[in-house]
Amino acid sequence: MDEIFPILAGIVIALATDHMRSGVLRGILVGSLGIAFGVVASWISGELEIGWVYLLIDIAQVIVASILTGGFVVAWRRRRERRRFAG
Repeated sequence: MDEIFPILAGIVIALATDHMRSGVLRGILVGSLGIAFGVVASWISGELEIGWVYLLIDIAQVIVASILTGGFVVAWRRRRERRRFAG
């Protein structure tokens, strides 16, 4: 159950930054929000008391979930546009 928050946070970050046109700015925002939400996820689950390596794992989960969600959104839009023009 502790791993749901980082994944959901990554999905929300990707959807919130999807409208941004600048890829560099989006990357900076995803990275910084990924770090912030990763710290919060480690704190909520109590993993910070166990060890600092869990902080890195949660940060990575948030950022990877955000990148994958962003990729899925781009692929979904392209497929939708292709179907719209095909018929």
